Amino acid sequence: MTESPTPEPHPTPDPLAVSARVVVVDIEGTTSAAGFILGDLYDYARPRLAAWLDDHADDPDIAEARRQVIADANLPGDATTDAIVAVLHEWMERDVKATPLKTVQGQIWAEGFERAEISSHFFGDVIPKLREWHEHGIGFAVFSSGSIASQVPWFRHSPDGDLTTLITGFFDTVSAGPKKEAASYDAIAAALGVPAEELVFFTDNPGEVSAALAAGWQVVAFSREGEPFFEADFGGASVVSSFDDVEVVLP
Repeated sequence: MTESPTPEPHPTPDPLAVSARVVVVDIEGTTSAAGFILGDLYDYARPRLAAWLDDHADDPDIAEARRQVIADANLPGDATTDAIVAVLHEWMERDVKATPLKTVQGQIWAEGFERAEISSHFFGDVIPKLREWHEHGIGFAVFSSGSIASQVPWFRHSPDGDLTTLITGFFDTVSAGPKKEAASYDAIAAALGVPAEELVFFTDNPGEVSAALAAGWQVVAFSREGEPFFEADFGGASVVSSFDDVEVVLP
């Protein structure tokens, strides 16, 4: 018996038409260069970790982050700051999306943004499209492994001014859950009060593509040259390389 030929994947239309009430965006590799985050921002945070943990020991979020590092790394309960920082440095080297690391980094970056010691990065195609779609009534939210404490100043201190007025919700792995689990997208849909089928997620991560699709969302996968997931297998998702390749309209 002759096997049926494997069907060829359908090419993504140019531009890709998407009907959605809210666009939810990932940051690293989607709106912004991963190299900038893993380079400039990590370099800013790395030497400040120890002092931040000690100086903010009474902050409940920092205290919880310390407890989580100790538990996750199997450190003794009375682990020193140096021992905790050594774990954080290791996680940074491996780009581990660990919640306690994101908590500490987020606070450090937020202060850095306020002091104008660091600034955010966006690909050139992103901000014009965000503003254009917002003018046509499209809502926006953010879902990133980076803490909300780092997301807000990231969008507030963009190269084109404050973008937080465009954003209706910020979500991280604490408020929504892991990015590769469908339940996290259910939680975001509930928080936004928008049906899954009227939401679209922009991401460059194949695991996140699968999770959002499993939750009934529309997904646009980004394959940007030079980024970690360039030319990855995104399954059945439509794949583009720029926000300019997409047109979003209200249902």
